[in-house]
Amino acid sequence: MSKSNPGLSRRDLIQVASVAATVAAGASSASAQPALGQPPAAPSERILGNAAPTGGIFHTVETTSGKVQGIANGRVKEFKGIPYGASTGGKNRYMAPKTPTPWAGVRNCIGYGPISPQTPASLESDYSMMIAWDRHVGPGGMGEDCLNLNVWTPSVNDHARRPVLVSFHGGGWATGSGNGPMYDGAQMARLGDVVVVTVNHRLAAYGYLHLAGLGAPAEFANAGNCGVMDMVASLRWVRDNIERFGGDAGRVMIFGQSGGGSKTSTLLAVPSAKGLFHRAAVQSGSTLKQATPEEAGAEATKLLKTLGLAKGDVAAIQKVPWQKLLEAQVASGGNFRPVIGDKTLPHHPFDPAAPQESADVPVIISTTLHDAALRLSNFDLDEAGLAALLRQRFGAKSSDILAAYRRENSRQTPYLTQAEAFTDATRGNSQIQALRKAALGRAATYMYVWDWETPAFDGKFGAVHGHDVEASFHLSRNAIGGAGTKGGRLMSDRLSATWVAFASTGDPNNSLIPHWPAYDARRRATMIFDTEMKVADDYRGDFVRMIADAVPGTPDPRKA
Repeated sequence: MSKSNPGLSRRDLIQVASVAATVAAGASSASAQPALGQPPAAPSERILGNAAPTGGIFHTVETTSGKVQGIANGRVKEFKGIPYGASTGGKNRYMAPKTPTPWAGVRNCIGYGPISPQTPASLESDYSMMIAWDRHVGPGGMGEDCLNLNVWTPSVNDHARRPVLVSFHGGGWATGSGNGPMYDGAQMARLGDVVVVTVNHRLAAYGYLHLAGLGAPAEFANAGNCGVMDMVASLRWVRDNIERFGGDAGRVMIFGQSGGGSKTSTLLAVPSAKGLFHRAAVQSGSTLKQATPEEAGAEATKLLKTLGLAKGDVAAIQKVPWQKLLEAQVASGGNFRPVIGDKTLPHHPFDPAAPQESADVPVIISTTLHDAALRLSNFDLDEAGLAALLRQRFGAKSSDILAAYRRENSRQTPYLTQAEAFTDATRGNSQIQALRKAALGRAATYMYVWDWETPAFDGKFGAVHGHDVEASFHLSRNAIGGAGTKGGRLMSDRLSATWVAFASTGDPNNSLIPHWPAYDARRRATMIFDTEMKVADDYRGDFVRMIADAVPGTPDPRKA
């Protein structure tokens, strides 16, 4: 799509999603103001009784655990904090997720539910402030009763069988939630006529503490992967309940960025998740390997030592207050993530090959041009400093590498050139993942790179990590998405239309982007999301290979 035609209407997006019949209804609610939320009530206060009202404002849906009530915002019905699992505290800590205790009456699901224990984002980080990462902690509370999800849908109880998009949030495996402002599904549901679900689950030491082999009783065998089991449980909830929320359990797309991309990569290899989703998208989170039992056991040992628990007393960890467990997690510096080698995750997700468990699932894989900028704060970097950093990172070939980047873009700031080079040093993981998936020959693989630079914070971050998250949700009001500017709205239209098309059919092509060929080893076609949309063959490949030649151990697609 060229600069000469940026004025795409919301009707265009709806047509792409094949929902022209809902245009009038969507337009009539376009000016509706968001409903003011209330702080989440204690669980006992969330049950409204059988006489809870339903109608134009409040809407009630029967789930497998009981009735839930959401609220309408224009034509979108919002349900937040719906339990898909029981509390994970006490005797349930490190156990497989259990189904919620059924409730009588109607459960108030207007406010967000609690999220897994975690530390807040730094208030001193411009990047954290730009993506509002500090706003995950607080809106729904925090604790171990965190197995809940949020649903946005155009209508309920209508058997409409809309495509379903299930988001697994970013934040590595340690922070974040489905409650954050960048995961608000209302606009996607409103303009795409789809059902959007975001999920909360156990994180870090609560979800991935590998206790097997450390003297734990046999019932702790799932401790290293109970967070993955939570995500599978959420997908089972979708399968069993989403039809009553207007969704189609046979057209479920899972997706996530950063840690969410790693979660999606992992779920593609989980046998118990097979058949629960039918398309997937991995954004800046391509994960080839997860932890080995030896690696995970070492991390768990450090945490137990910090807590003062001997191997023969591992079961006592269920009695530790969750706040103390979080303190110990931070103090031990552990890196807690899924562990291979059990029935939940028998093998690495994409090593040495793409998983057979999801061979028939089409996948979108992506990165952003300046992914690495999220961890870089040397904004005043000059040319001499850039040359010194590249020498440190890339050794004897750094001069040739710097010259290649300057030939590509001589006007880019040294800071962004650094971010681009450091990103290309890891971008090979996404290309390896795509090549291995394409090699199965069972379902299409698509690759994109997000090049559109955020105007937020004077544009200093470029096309930074996480920039495409809000666009995939059809959000452009926040700073990173352009704060409602024409350019931001255009990019949001394009990526969200792509998401809706992919969820609907398994093919991302739509009228708002050029034709997007599938990725293969010969052409390696890559869609470039920028003001000027285009497809490039083997995009970033020369830089990835150049850096792989300079630094042994760098992800190298030639070894896929």
